[in-house]
Amino acid sequence: MFWGFPPLRLFSISLATFPLDLTKTRLQMQGEAALARLGDGAVGSTPYRGMVRTALGIVQEEGFLKLWQGVTPAIYRHVVYSGGRMVTYEHLREVVFGKSEDKHYPLWKSVIGGMMAGVIGQFLANPTDLVKVQMQMEGKRRLEGKPLRFRGVHHAFAKILAEGGIRGLWAGWIPNIQRAALVNMGDLTTYDTVKHYLVLNTPLEDNISTHGLSSLCSGLVASILGTPADVIKSRIMNQPRDKQGRGLLYKSSTDCLIQAVQGEGFLSLYKGFLPSWLRMVKIGKLCFFLSFCFLCISITCTLQIFFIFSTDVWHGLACTRGPFILPFLSVYYRIVGFCFFFFSVTVSLASCFLS
Repeated sequence: MFWGFPPLRLFSISLATFPLDLTKTRLQMQGEAALARLGDGAVGSTPYRGMVRTALGIVQEEGFLKLWQGVTPAIYRHVVYSGGRMVTYEHLREVVFGKSEDKHYPLWKSVIGGMMAGVIGQFLANPTDLVKVQMQMEGKRRLEGKPLRFRGVHHAFAKILAEGGIRGLWAGWIPNIQRAALVNMGDLTTYDTVKHYLVLNTPLEDNISTHGLSSLCSGLVASILGTPADVIKSRIMNQPRDKQGRGLLYKSSTDCLIQAVQGEGFLSLYKGFLPSWLRMVKIGKLCFFLSFCFLCISITCTLQIFFIFSTDVWHGLACTRGPFILPFLSVYYRIVGFCFFFFSVTVSLASCFLS
């Protein structure tokens, strides 16, 4: 019931998986050889970190909530990308390709339609992706002593538009749509192929175990195909620019690819591979449950603080009524807060397993 509500599902998945996306972006920027041409001293001093150490470093050096820095444009991106992709895919399936005579939709049509829909959806969402990547790197700029580029999401859009015009909002769009096409191709083909193989050739049935294994395999293939384009896209989007909005490090996506391979080796194209793979695994219900519980805990803590503050004020205004009022109200509101939390967790569990 709740899980089928698209806005709540979209918000939950974005909120739950965003720390992985932030970690992936930070990993993709580590050891960027092209920065040496600008004399950036932070290049040699930046230690190489894995996924876990990068995430822990963000928490220790910037704060826990910085794991969600840039989540607002990420939600914008999901809305635009998912909406554009779904509308395009439905149009291609019903009007352009059509079903076969036996009312079956062949796999090759699904793959081509998915790739084309992904390309169009990603092209439309490129401005939000650009702002998301740049905001994700703001914390690192602060640690390096560099000035922050933006005050917020809307200021970021306005500044990019003022410096680079409409064209500036589509910086990095070529590797971005390449990544979308490759990810959709790998995801769709591998998921259906593995699922059908498991159902036909193993004792497994069409259940959550089969879908989980299929998701692991499809996410792996999609990450192998799409990570190099994702690295190129992120570096082009995050590169410093002149007053006209032109990049100072890379002339094109091909130039970025050549510099990365020559300066850092071929495996540099797979920086951030592990968090990218984990994000692509279809664990939507788990993500929904985790993020919903996180939201419930936050609301509960807020209510507790408010209620305790209210009881303190009440005690200050009505101290003549006796010392029993403060403990009574404090215990009462604590019970209300915890009941709200457990009710919310129960609802989220039910929505996960009954949807």
